[in-house]
Amino acid sequence: MNKIEAIELLNQACMRLFGCTMTEATDKQAYKTLCTVVRNSMYDRRRNFKQAYHAQKRKQVFYMSMEFLVGTSLRNNLFNLGVEEVFTDALKELDIDIQSLYALDPDAGLGNGGLGRLASCYLDSLTGLGYPATGYSIRYEFGIFKQQIVDGWQMELPDNWLQMGDVWLVPKEDDAVEVRFGGEVREWYDNGKFKVAQYGYSSVMAVPYNLYISGYRAEAVNKLVLWSAKLPQSFDMAAFSRGDYVRALEQNTMAETISKVLYPADDHIQGKRLRLRQQYLLCSASLQTILRSHVKRYGSLRTLPDRVAIHINDTHPALCVPELMRLLMDEYDFEWDEAWDIACRTLSYTNHTVMSEALERWSIDLYKEQLPRIYAITEEINRRLMEKLRAFYGNDEGKLNWMAVIANNEVRMHNLCLAACHKINGVSTLHTEILKSTIFHDYYQYTPKRFLNVTNGIAYRRWLCQANPKLTGLLQELIGDRFLKDANALEDLLRFADDNTVLDRLAAIKRDNKLRLAQYIARANGINVDPDSMFDVQVKRLHEYKRQMLNVLQILYRYNQIKANPSASWQPKTYIFGAKASAGYIRAKQIISLIVAVSNFVNNDPDVRGKLKVVFIEDYRVSLAEIIIPAAEISEQISIAGKEASGTGNMKFMINGAITIGTLDGANVEIHDQVGDENMFLFGMKADEVEALWRKGYDPTSYLTPELRKVLDMLTSGVLGRKYDDIVASLTTTRFGVADAYMTLADFEDYVRAQRDADAAFGTPERFHRMSLVNIAKSGIFSADRSVTEYAKNIWEL
Repeated sequence: MNKIEAIELLNQACMRLFGCTMTEATDKQAYKTLCTVVRNSMYDRRRNFKQAYHAQKRKQVFYMSMEFLVGTSLRNNLFNLGVEEVFTDALKELDIDIQSLYALDPDAGLGNGGLGRLASCYLDSLTGLGYPATGYSIRYEFGIFKQQIVDGWQMELPDNWLQMGDVWLVPKEDDAVEVRFGGEVREWYDNGKFKVAQYGYSSVMAVPYNLYISGYRAEAVNKLVLWSAKLPQSFDMAAFSRGDYVRALEQNTMAETISKVLYPADDHIQGKRLRLRQQYLLCSASLQTILRSHVKRYGSLRTLPDRVAIHINDTHPALCVPELMRLLMDEYDFEWDEAWDIACRTLSYTNHTVMSEALERWSIDLYKEQLPRIYAITEEINRRLMEKLRAFYGNDEGKLNWMAVIANNEVRMHNLCLAACHKINGVSTLHTEILKSTIFHDYYQYTPKRFLNVTNGIAYRRWLCQANPKLTGLLQELIGDRFLKDANALEDLLRFADDNTVLDRLAAIKRDNKLRLAQYIARANGINVDPDSMFDVQVKRLHEYKRQMLNVLQILYRYNQIKANPSASWQPKTYIFGAKASAGYIRAKQIISLIVAVSNFVNNDPDVRGKLKVVFIEDYRVSLAEIIIPAAEISEQISIAGKEASGTGNMKFMINGAITIGTLDGANVEIHDQVGDENMFLFGMKADEVEALWRKGYDPTSYLTPELRKVLDMLTSGVLGRKYDDIVASLTTTRFGVADAYMTLADFEDYVRAQRDADAAFGTPERFHRMSLVNIAKSGIFSADRSVTEYAKNIWEL
């Protein structure tokens, strides 16, 4: 396509959509016109790709995830399709700046953090590599939430991303499926054959919306199917005729709540019930569609495992296990044993957490109330499982209770996956080893061949080529274009590790990116930061185990040190935070409040001006990460060792040349394997040392030096504008459970040492820039292309 053809396409589409030419269109009309042209091009490729893989009878993977953190779509699709330059020139000819249209493109509100971003990275890579793949999730009308900081406290506002983002979605109302909740189950035998029926239930129609997914320079186009909930009969005419107008719409409004918001607060029963309904809608609607399509194409579900792989991304879609059994038996008349064999060979599961408290559980009462037939099947899965485990382990009741799907008045979704799935994987080498040696150890001993590792990866072209075009241009000049298709080719950059001219150019690009971020911070926060200071960045979901708290304590420690010796030579540093806390997670919200308070306190003290700044950037999201990450010089990956499954932010920072300061946790271990001690700043206990300290008996107060006590006193004295007694109590007492559950105080002193090491390295520019180059060069292994190839070969058998 050339510029003239692009202009003609745009004008034709604009006239068809809005009755005007592009030069007459508003910015919103121009944006929607461009998106429509791109979407239609993707649809044509999708149709051709689908015909080709059906003709070849290729196996497909269906990736089930409650989150797909897609980010913005316009630039990503133009880049992948290889037409960004053509449309940029065409729009310029029409006197339209494509950057103004990019600014209108919303982040799709379909995820919260690493889990959803990983799912999106994998769908991108699967498409780029030409694998037939479909993602399934929910069309959250208001996404996670739009974060706003009001008086230092996180407020959650609706994120109306569909106002502009709906242009990318293609509704398929004729493909809607019924999903049933509640009611009762009746069982009987008919001529010796078991029969079952659900009655007294409430129905919801799940309507699919297709979001097309492009891959880098690929003819393939896959799709992400997003389910939206509606009532079969959305309007009560009788109630309306009686004048009861609210009731006429009430039932449909209740049904639609299922697809309103991602992760509704679940600190009350209504929230728990809504979350369970969301998960079942996702699983039931998706599996009904998959099975119906397979039968239509192949005639029999006996070939399902040969043609279909269904992947459960974390425990949220674990209901795929009993729902697939329900469909096979109740709708397609399979007996239990054959249905179970089909289900087990079709399903696989990725675990994303080693924290047992984060493994999802449902109360039996709620599970049974909402999903009576599913509960009956889950009971039978558990009964048969217990028979097998008792034969293997004997009468070890503690072990059997731990491995049970149903026990202690709860249904354990991780054990449901472990009972059924033919492959179970962790997401980093350390994480997988911890799964096998601790929380899943008994299952690993029972069937060791099912367990394997696939270390996470990132869609590096988005995080390097799109987010950091100047660095990409330099890489192309130095090592050619091969890295655009094969991330391992980045290692060719090592040839320039001692080339001062190249190191200086890398530094100049980093400063340009820092200047861009500084300008954003000035607009968004009203804070002026020095682009020549060191940018130390921690952006990720707010959770205590990720230890944003450790970073805050160190900043206050540094503040006190500067105040005590202001004439010393201090490395100027700007600490940058971005994080959302789950709506019901009060401690995480308190930590955000503390970060904001520390920012206000530090930034308004003239004694530390020019030496220390702290910034909390609100409403962290993918498009904002694309500005922050290329500007970072220090990447904070400081979780307690043994708790972070992998992380992917660490990989995005690495490929953009940031140096990791972190513990040997998650994929930090594999980053360390790549770059060595000399190219990152390690600190803290290792996972085995953490466990040994717990066994010995951890007393956080024994780590309270006079300097650290002074820092904690600042949190309770009111000097920060408010008091944070609860946070200090959680670190030093057992009032809120285990004192300092994530060993923040134990690792504090070594963390301060690592910060000093980072200061010293930054003060020697040649050394620091060489470290940056080495990190870029060694980041290729963390490409999502490598990850999905391992999934395709070792788990999905594509």
